[in-house]
Amino acid sequence: MSEHNTVVRSLHDLGLAAWFGGSLMGATGLNGAASDASSPSERLRLASAGWARWAPWQLAAIGAHAVGGLGLIVANRSRVRNQPGAKAATVVKLALTAAAAGSTAYSGMLGARVKRHEAEGAPGATEPGASASDDLASAQRQLKLLQWVTPALTGAALVLGAVHGEQQRGPGGWLDYSARDVGEAAVRTLKKRVA
Repeated sequence: MSEHNTVVRSLHDLGLAAWFGGSLMGATGLNGAASDASSPSERLRLASAGWARWAPWQLAAIGAHAVGGLGLIVANRSRVRNQPGAKAATVVKLALTAAAAGSTAYSGMLGARVKRHEAEGAPGATEPGASASDDLASAQRQLKLLQWVTPALTGAALVLGAVHGEQQRGPGGWLDYSARDVGEAAVRTLKKRVA
């Protein structure tokens, strides 16, 4: 099997990067910008419309990450099984990814509840007004927290991706060889040539 996994690695990394970046931009940019709308009902409508436009891209990003991640696990199954620390990092990363998928799905469900109540208006996408219905206020309070949970989980998964990358490098490159290693390699080469 080839040691190059460019396609699955690209799917894995680009999918996770888009998932992380989109959720972070949504929490900081989209929700924040929607709060600047002059009409309280426009605030919820704009936030709901923005998240709805992002949803298919987010689903594609999650799918790409999942396909790439499974491909990497299959391609590196021997390393995951045998290299110290690789299995633990893989299990933790899978748990983070599953939690992020759950957080994303639940956020989508809460967003649908907010959309149903957008005519009520609100001070912001995740800030209920004093006259908000119980359902709207509950959904917004939960979204206020979850808007940060998904980027935190996907960001942690990105860090574990870097850990996996470092594990695959193995022990040092050419610059890490000591003079003794170079000397021993030279002696072995000379012995082969003489023999």
